Amino acid sequence: MESWQELLRKKSIASLEALAARFGPEHVRDVERLKQAADNFEFRISPAMVDLIRHPDDPIWRQYVPTVQELEIHDGIVDSLNEDADSPVPNITHRYPDRALFLVSPVCASYCRFCTRRRKVGDPEKIPMSQLESAFRYLEEHQEIRDVIMSGGDPLMLSDRRIDDILKRLRGIKHIEIVRIGSRVPCHLPERVTPELCAILKKHHPLFINTHFNHPDELTPAAVKGLGMLADAGVPLGCQTVLLKGVNDDPDTMKVLMQRLLAARVRPYYIYMCDQVAGAEHFRTTVEKGLEIVKALRGWTSGLAVPHFVIDAPGGGGKIPLLPEYVESITDDEVVLRNYAGKKYSWKQPQEAAILVG
Repeated sequence: MESWQELLRKKSIASLEALAARFGPEHVRDVERLKQAADNFEFRISPAMVDLIRHPDDPIWRQYVPTVQELEIHDGIVDSLNEDADSPVPNITHRYPDRALFLVSPVCASYCRFCTRRRKVGDPEKIPMSQLESAFRYLEEHQEIRDVIMSGGDPLMLSDRRIDDILKRLRGIKHIEIVRIGSRVPCHLPERVTPELCAILKKHHPLFINTHFNHPDELTPAAVKGLGMLADAGVPLGCQTVLLKGVNDDPDTMKVLMQRLLAARVRPYYIYMCDQVAGAEHFRTTVEKGLEIVKALRGWTSGLAVPHFVIDAPGGGGKIPLLPEYVESITDDEVVLRNYAGKKYSWKQPQEAAILVG
């Protein structure tokens, strides 16, 4: 049996020539400009995603195939979340009071064209593995940090030994209570989820994994099997989905995705508005579209299948939750509410107890 490394190396599509050979040159036009887009940001489609593409420009194709639209910059921002300004040492972003982002891998199995970190993902000089020591020292010195999110790139693209070493080091820092891993590997390269990897992760609880699925088709039997192995290893699983134009920007698609995630033992965690990142502006929808999707989920399916809908504020403002308006009015006497079906209800405010005078 091929290793996951061999599978990724031999059966991925990582060039426009290979893309044209697989799907036809008529679907790879304006080659010179497409090469510029591919040069601006790493290009690779993992075998699992290649197999899912039913036809060019379908929801899977759109996520991974370069387009000349990436060259059209209007109001996109290179570092849209201002992560570098909140980076005290290489590979660390410390924005929130008690948690820090720790970039531990520069590579991914597939490269999402909407990537927030496209300015550095795929480039080992911009996510330097040689400078992890300064990151560990920072985490050791800052005792207010109780939660570390391993990201990249994709942490699960590291070798088993490297993953184990990083987790051991983090677990040796007494004030770090929780470790999270952000990974698309269960979607992009489910073969990477091996018994050996699961045994390593199981040693380092409490450990959480936030996966990333954007379309119901991505929950293949292989992906569901890998998710089940992680869950059986005691790893709580969440999903961070990005709202993407032409991929999942309709209520029915998103509802099916959330329901299938739950069935695969994954709790939907966030739906993000696509970040205002340069090169990915063609993926952005309106905020109203996101609110429409949340309204179509809340009350119409299990509450477990309703994630937080958030904008990660440009300029480093952090995640800001958005909700449809369910409160009609508030007075001293009552709150008038509208439920998921649009019906109005009154909730009486607590009244001060009457004072009895003898």
